[in-house]
Amino acid sequence: MKETNSKTNYILVPVDFSPHSEAALLLACTLAKCFHAVPLVLHVVHDPAETPGYYKQTIKKKQLHRIEDSARDMLNDFLARLVKSHREVRGVANVESILVRGLPSNRILEVAKKRNVSMIVMGSKGCTGIKHLLVGSVAERVVQFSPVPVTVAKLGQ
Repeated sequence: MKETNSKTNYILVPVDFSPHSEAALLLACTLAKCFHAVPLVLHVVHDPAETPGYYKQTIKKKQLHRIEDSARDMLNDFLARLVKSHREVRGVANVESILVRGLPSNRILEVAKKRNVSMIVMGSKGCTGIKHLLVGSVAERVVQFSPVPVTVAKLGQ
């Protein structure tokens, strides 16, 4: 991972370790090459009541593991897997990553502002109907309130 530099041009890539996030990161790496930017991978630690145990990992029994530690391990594994499986994508091995805690859409927007990113690239599951009304869409909220351009990467159907 590269050292942080305040003059670096960043493309923020929020990830939740899903295939949608993988597609977003690969797209961001391609865009980063065009815009002379560095992908800044962000994971927001959020363990909502409706999906407790999201960060549960296979760990030795009776071993306590803080949620942030599990999330950091999952982020590192996600990035290592991408580097290994997408060697042809220039820049995937040179991303920076950060982990924060909070509500995903709020924290994505805060990090975008604080790090003065030039754009945000994120994946979306594309929920519709009742599920979308009940759960909402992080990508939709980010698009609505972002002060910088947002590209939403979708997986081919």
